[in-house]
Amino acid sequence: MEKNIAIVNVDHPILLFDGVCNLCNGTVQWILERDAAARFRFASLQSTVGQQLLAQHGLTDPNLDSIVMIAGERIYTHSDVPLEIAKQLGGFWQMGYVFKIVPRFVRDAVYRFIAKNRYRWFGKQEESCWLPQPKWKARFL
Repeated sequence: MEKNIAIVNVDHPILLFDGVCNLCNGTVQWILERDAAARFRFASLQSTVGQQLLAQHGLTDPNLDSIVMIAGERIYTHSDVPLEIAKQLGGFWQMGYVFKIVPRFVRDAVYRFIAKNRYRWFGKQEESCWLPQPKWKARFL
C-alpha cells in the first residue's frame, strides 16, 4: 500500500515542473544556480510527491501544462510562477517582477503558447527524468 505524503508547513516554496521537458529541466537548473539562499524545493509533476501535492491543492487537471508553485497556502500557475520566482530570488532578478503590470490574460497567453510548443522547440527526455547533481539532491522532494 502506497503511503500518502502529506507535506504541510513547508518553509520553502515548492516548484512542481514537467520532469521530462528539457525547457523545464533547464529552468530548474537555472534557478538552482541562482538560488544561493536555497529558498526553493522541487518535484516533478509526474512524481508521486508531485501528484499528491497537486491533489492536496485541488489541481487535478491531467493536461496541466504549467509549472506550479506552492508557497504556504498560495498556489501559483502559468505566468505568475516565473514572476514569483524572480521576486523571491531577489537582487537583480527581482526586477523581472515589473512584468506583473502586464495583464494576466496577456502574460498567460504567451505562457500557454510556449508551454504548448515546448517539446517541439526544446525536446523532451524519452527515457527518464533529469537527475539533479548530488549537491542539489536534498532540495528535491
